[in-house]
Amino acid sequence: MKNIKLLAAAGMLSVVSFSGFAQSVSVTADTLNNAEAKIAAIAKESGASSYRITSADQNNFARMTAVLDK
Repeated sequence: MKNIKLLAAAGMLSVVSFSGFAQSVSVTADTLNNAEAKIAAIAKESGASSYRITSADQNNFARMTAVLDK
């Protein structure tokens, strides 16, 4: 029983600690290239080690969402 409680506690702590390492950002720009440049600038300013683009759309303007990894 003690092992189950320890395992459950360790699992909860790992979820909480990893959730603090990612940040989601959204930007708009006139082109997809400019939107990615904005995301790259935000990532650099926040000290992120990398970013992953999770969505991109372009109609009258470009909209892009990314996750920053620290």
